[in-house]
Amino acid sequence: MSHRCQSILHAPNGKLLGELASVSADLAHGHVIPEHSHPEDQLLFASSGVMTLYTKQGVWVVPPLRAVWIPAGTPHSVAMSGPVSMRTLYFLSKLCQTLRGKCFVMNVSALLRELILHACQFKRLNKKASKERRIMEIIVEQLKAVDSIPLQLPHPTDSRAMRVVKTLLADPGDQRDLGRLCKECGASKRTIQRVFLEETKMNFGKWRQQLRLLHGLQLMAAGEKVTTAALEVGYSSPSAFISMFRKQFGTTPMRYLGDGKNGHERGE
Repeated sequence: MSHRCQSILHAPNGKLLGELASVSADLAHGHVIPEHSHPEDQLLFASSGVMTLYTKQGVWVVPPLRAVWIPAGTPHSVAMSGPVSMRTLYFLSKLCQTLRGKCFVMNVSALLRELILHACQFKRLNKKASKERRIMEIIVEQLKAVDSIPLQLPHPTDSRAMRVVKTLLADPGDQRDLGRLCKECGASKRTIQRVFLEETKMNFGKWRQQLRLLHGLQLMAAGEKVTTAALEVGYSSPSAFISMFRKQFGTTPMRYLGDGKNGHERGE
């Protein structure tokens, strides 16, 4: 059952305490924050480690130095891959009206990163204090220009398609083709293909590829070598996995997780 958190920006009597608040936490690999929701919009930033956000609508993977936007009232849970330094900003709902009303992962510029870390030095920021108001205004201005990046795995709502999804989430390396998977979900291959395209905006092949790439990212963040991750998610070789990863994200897996300095030692 999802837990609805109390407002971090309002006192129990309803008095406004600030327009922006922060929470910082260093969390161990495997730690899971159970499903909950906040009355504020939330920016979840990973200064190190990889976080995975789960909602009923899908999965979002957040590598180091990226962030995910979570609209107010969205039930979500968060799982950690590798040690994670999590920095969270909570916004009064009217503060970032230009941002979309759904979750998305964003690139974080060097300036926005420093602003997030600086804001986390304050428990709350209030517009009545000129210095704090300027910090908030610059953060909001920076958020207007962020780029969304393809690190989401949307879920269909159709119950038959969700049986396929749950099977593959349990074992992303499952080598069965869609026809064999459909025998277990009570629908034809054609029906499931149509449902995936209509409800996730991806064909099934693209959705499965995204699942494998994102799961591989999680495994490497947890310390697995590229070779191990590639084979576990169903690729025939590390080079095939790296090639597809580069095609999707524009760089190699280890460079995407950091600065690439440890790629050789980790098997890239």
